[in-house]
Amino acid sequence: MPIPTNLITGFLGSGKTTAINRLLTHRPDGERWSIFVNEYGMVTVDEMLIDSESPEVSVQELGGGCLCCTVAFAFDAVFSQFIRRSKPDRLFLEPSGAGHPAALIDKLRDENFRRAIDLRATICLVDPEDWSKPQWRDSEVFHDQVQMADVVAINFTDKRDPKLTQQCREWIESFDPPKMLIVETDHGRIDPAWLDIQNTVVRPPKFGEAHSHNHSHAAGHVDAGGLTSIEVPPMLGKPKRIENEGDGQWACGWIFSVDEVFDRDQLLDLLGYLQPVVRLKGVFRCQDDWWVINRSKNETSFSTTAYRRDSRLEVITDRATSGWDEVEQLLLKCK
Repeated sequence: MPIPTNLITGFLGSGKTTAINRLLTHRPDGERWSIFVNEYGMVTVDEMLIDSESPEVSVQELGGGCLCCTVAFAFDAVFSQFIRRSKPDRLFLEPSGAGHPAALIDKLRDENFRRAIDLRATICLVDPEDWSKPQWRDSEVFHDQVQMADVVAINFTDKRDPKLTQQCREWIESFDPPKMLIVETDHGRIDPAWLDIQNTVVRPPKFGEAHSHNHSHAAGHVDAGGLTSIEVPPMLGKPKRIENEGDGQWACGWIFSVDEVFDRDQLLDLLGYLQPVVRLKGVFRCQDDWWVINRSKNETSFSTTAYRRDSRLEVITDRATSGWDEVEQLLLKCK
């Protein structure tokens, strides 16, 4: 039987991962759910942000760029292996917030996957604050993320001006074909019933070629496990740094030696106020435990994690900066 499959799309920091974690709380007992995550940055972190402690929940991450361009060559093999290994009853894909969904949707409908995949509703999360910024609202990628969604969830409505939320809603209502459902929500709350909404239609993109020609990614190797590989492990005090940029976004990631031990409070003080930041995700070995730090715009959360491979950080900004050397030195002082 084909696997019921949903795309959870949205711009950077729109609440996709939070929404998936909330959906996981509704997973029926005994069902195997799998989540395939594509990360824009070269240093993969998203897998640690998804609550996958249950043996019936599997997570696979493909980092190093967007599925629509940079790592498209690796998708078929990594995704196929993941499906065979996890044998899911329900499958979710979370594309990069910087990625165009058209190529991924086409890929899931092509001859390699259409017999295995039952592609159901695509759900897009939108932050009205992002919509209010012309550089994002006028972005072809942002536009087509909404264009290709069957359901649009306007998120963060508890924290945004109601007038702004209404204006954002009116903009979404102008799309053709019309959305099956437009809802206002907060904290990434998605009704599981939306996953199987009926009578979805094929939604052609307006800017199908917008993303594929507008990237400049750092050179890196994506291995069979979906991770950007590092041939030589980083040494103490000398982290591996990888940068990439495209579509008005700049990313910088660091991988630190597993023996590097950080002070948690100093890290939170630094990373909670670092600017400019659109998205920040990291996992660090600290004196008392290993901690995941997750920041979307100006909201920061942290929690312990079972991850033990190395400390790593990914920062995404909406403007070019020459300050990565300074950030690296400040990180190394958090001890």
